[in-house]
Amino acid sequence: MHFGIIQERKSPPDRRVVLSPRACQTVLKSFKQAKISVEPSHIRVFSDQEYSDAGICVAADMEECDVLLGVKEVPVESLIPNKKYFFFSHTIKKQPYNRKLLLAILEKNIELYDHEVITNSKGIRLVAFGRYAGIVGAYNGIRAFGLRSGEFLLPKATEIRDREGLIEQLKAVQMPVIKILLTGKGRVGNGAKEILDGMGLREVDVEEYLYSDFQEAVYCQIDVLDYNQRKDGKILGEGDFFQNAQDYESTFMRFAAVTDLYMAGHFYGQGAPYLFTREDAKKPEFNISLVADISCDVDGPVASTIRASSIENPVYGYDPMNETEVDFNAPDSIGVMAVDNLPAELPRDSSSGFGEAFVRHVIPAFFNGDQNGILERALMTKDGKLSPRFAYLQEYVDGV
Repeated sequence: MHFGIIQERKSPPDRRVVLSPRACQTVLKSFKQAKISVEPSHIRVFSDQEYSDAGICVAADMEECDVLLGVKEVPVESLIPNKKYFFFSHTIKKQPYNRKLLLAILEKNIELYDHEVITNSKGIRLVAFGRYAGIVGAYNGIRAFGLRSGEFLLPKATEIRDREGLIEQLKAVQMPVIKILLTGKGRVGNGAKEILDGMGLREVDVEEYLYSDFQEAVYCQIDVLDYNQRKDGKILGEGDFFQNAQDYESTFMRFAAVTDLYMAGHFYGQGAPYLFTREDAKKPEFNISLVADISCDVDGPVASTIRASSIENPVYGYDPMNETEVDFNAPDSIGVMAVDNLPAELPRDSSSGFGEAFVRHVIPAFFNGDQNGILERALMTKDGKLSPRFAYLQEYVDGV
């Protein structure tokens, strides 16, 4: 099986890669039938020379490869017919802007495997950049707080080599006495927690956070049942929330009343209550002055996130009274950091972490007959048609 690591061609450019030089070496050592070629790229975080030094072939011709590995969407004109492709297609939610891409994939008889739907038999994702979104998002949140308060100035994450470098920068910061709230205990939330712990912040429990005062900066990490409750008052556990989210209401305002910096690292499911609404943000007891929306659900559960921001311009202001965007430092505004491609700011670490998971879960499936169904579940198109699992996209393809 010949794997090709393709050049990222989407604009703006993404420096991440599916397999680092070390990951490539692991594949070749573990599977004697495997072969890997790397398409030259001056953008990729690992240079062509690093691959060559690791004994990996760097070659411009991807035609001989069986499986082509990328991160972001491949431009239509760059798709090679009759190949197997792995990348984030951003089509599974019927995104209008990528319909032409899916049409081209079908027309070119491409087998598309989307990273987003590489799961185990229980539907849990096996490869993702979520941890690094949390790591960079938390750093960006602290950085934005420094910019807004004038207390300290941190460099952008893109100017720092790795996670350890981010933590070193943060350790040098003298944090004011504030309360930081972090929602989510999955990959994203726990990635953010790594940063807060790494910089030496004290973690407190819910009761302490809500009802105690401190002489130092503290944070509290909460999960869904900490900020949601059943409308009928029953306590039925987390499983009930995920199955019957419509029966719950948000209790987030009790946290909003005592929080200075809020980091949103939770997963928001369809039908779940919003954490805080635009009306909530207008209330006098709403104390949050800055939101680092790592999850970045625009016009969703975090009302101040009215658009995604960019790596180049990561922050903006939200005027809660007029429900409009304003300058980041405008009086009485809520500062918002809502970069929607955070892992791209730490491309070396995020690529290495993603590659380790890809080598562990996906590569073996090509050599063991896909005994765990990894490839079957992730396959979106084959023989010019949608696979049965993704037949729901037919109307999207047809433009209905």
